[in-house]
Amino acid sequence: MRGEDATISSAPRPRAKDRRAALKAYVRELHSRLVQGSVLKPEFEYELLAMFVKNELSARVTLPLLAVLFSLASMFWAPVGQASAWLAAVILMKFCMIAACRKFLADPRGDVRVDAWRDVFVWLELATGITWGGMAVVGLGTTDAISHVFILASLIVLLAIRMTFASSIMTLLYVGTVPMTIAVCLRLIAQGHPFYMTMAAMAVGLQVYFIFLAKGLNSTALAMLEFRAEKDALIAEIEEEKSISDEARRHAEAASVAKSRFLATMSHELRTPLNAILGFSEVMQAQLLGPMQNKSYLDYASSIHASGRHLLQLINEILDLSRIEAGRYELHEEPIRLSEIVEECHRLLALRAESKGLQVAPEFPKGLEPIWADERAIRQICLNLLSNALKFTPRGGRITLTVAGTPDGGQMLSVKDTGPGIPKEEIPRVMQAFGQGSLAQQTAEGGTGLGLPIVQNLAALHGGTFELRSELRKGTEAVVFLPKNRVLRTIPPLQPPGKERHRRLAVSLARGRQSTVSR
Repeated sequence: MRGEDATISSAPRPRAKDRRAALKAYVRELHSRLVQGSVLKPEFEYELLAMFVKNELSARVTLPLLAVLFSLASMFWAPVGQASAWLAAVILMKFCMIAACRKFLADPRGDVRVDAWRDVFVWLELATGITWGGMAVVGLGTTDAISHVFILASLIVLLAIRMTFASSIMTLLYVGTVPMTIAVCLRLIAQGHPFYMTMAAMAVGLQVYFIFLAKGLNSTALAMLEFRAEKDALIAEIEEEKSISDEARRHAEAASVAKSRFLATMSHELRTPLNAILGFSEVMQAQLLGPMQNKSYLDYASSIHASGRHLLQLINEILDLSRIEAGRYELHEEPIRLSEIVEECHRLLALRAESKGLQVAPEFPKGLEPIWADERAIRQICLNLLSNALKFTPRGGRITLTVAGTPDGGQMLSVKDTGPGIPKEEIPRVMQAFGQGSLAQQTAEGGTGLGLPIVQNLAALHGGTFELRSELRKGTEAVVFLPKNRVLRTIPPLQPPGKERHRRLAVSLARGRQSTVSR
């Protein structure tokens, strides 16, 4: 009892450990999210930041060239010194951003603190946005309308570029574009003209519009990362399942080898003493060395002989089933007649049927073509089905043996009895090795449960099928169907017998007449 109590008390421990492990994992994930300052998973934060870094590196030449073009164009209305100073500030901030991006990629991923690097890029992007917003200060006192239109157009181009490159992290987009938009709007509003007021409103509308577009790009990038993570997890799961299946296959192969060795050993070690048991018990049963004074000994000898034959039959069935399942059962095919095989099996078991008071009714139509099959396998199919019918049919019952053609051109063997039948839910279990029905176990003479699986496998080796039709307390019908390509049909002669000689005679007479005319 103490052992049982200890077992019961220790059973929930693995579940408690699993719950604690899951709780710790959840706490770690929550802590990581709080540290990162986002509800995203840490790996997604890193991937999004890496996308921004790669975009910045890909545009390390594009933005400086745009800054050069803007600086050259602003020299038409602004002093050269202001334009040059603005250009130098923009290039310096771009250089700092490129250096930070390269440093980010150079660090190992495990050593990268995403929250710290995000803060670094936010401050650099804010400084870059303020620097780019300085273009609104260049030539501020000019009254040239072209300068204001050019600055608004430049803002549109910069908003589009920053939306494309910085949409992976919306905070960077905000700090990089809002200072530029504010600077341009203040310059336009300072002109005091309704036209420039409209242009300032347009700049604000464009800022809002590009932010909405950037949010769409951000959600798309996040969905792409989630799909990729799911794909990686699925691939990892498939690899794990593959390794498990490979290990299971190796275990199955090892078990198959062990089973083959066991069956070979059993075949040799059991058949040798069984032959002696059967031989000596048969001698004692037949009283070949003289009559037995005690009749009980004679009954014992008969029981020993019957038990030995039953054990030998069981060994043979197990070996046959194992050979079939291992694909080592070789068919020695030849032309045979199915009706003759069934009739021979009927004669072998006729005495057993008479001893139980069973009526066996064969139905063999005439004119059935021979089939191309293994005679031993077909005989075993018939003997197994007929033996099952004899075992499960009560005294005074009837067994019907039928051999006939099928509508598709094949042939069939049917064994139908008036036994107890099998419930429909038990038929799959009966078709398995060592499986027997519940009602059959109560009324049968005893069996191994291997007869029907052997029949099914032998029928499959011939390309046929096996069906078991049964209804409770109304009997059972076992039907084996052999395919059309197993039937050997006689090819009719090209001409009716006796007419071929007349045709040859007519051809020779025609040739003689033709030679006479030519002369």
